[in-house]
Amino acid sequence: MRVAVLVKATADSEAGTMPSREMFEAMGRFNEQLIAAGIMQTGDGLQPSSRGKRVAFDGASRTVMDGPFTETKELVAGFWIWQVKDMDEAVEWVKRCPNPMPGPSEIEIRPIYEMSDFGEALTPEAAALHARNRDKLAPR
Repeated sequence: MRVAVLVKATADSEAGTMPSREMFEAMGRFNEQLIAAGIMQTGDGLQPSSRGKRVAFDGASRTVMDGPFTETKELVAGFWIWQVKDMDEAVEWVKRCPNPMPGPSEIEIRPIYEMSDFGEALTPEAAALHARNRDKLAPR
């Protein structure tokens, strides 16, 4: 199963506080372990929400909002995409992760939908369209 592993934002990450040299190296070593185990597919840190935008949808209407966004607990500071056998394996890997922030922090693990999860909504035509898009994204 694939999971998105979301490092939740904190006041430090939203302030743009960069990790210490020790934290940066510890996270690099953790990522190295994930890659060696065949778990990590991708991952990156995100800049503070003050540099981002949100687009709100209501029917055909689109409203663009500039950051920063005030609810830090709802923001993501970084992410990984992992391939794991089950949620228990993902939890075990997260428990081995260095604390990603200078103080208290949280990491959220969310399963990623697979095409088979969509049931009747996945018509043969839609499946073919999504397969073509995946093929275009495949590393060359």
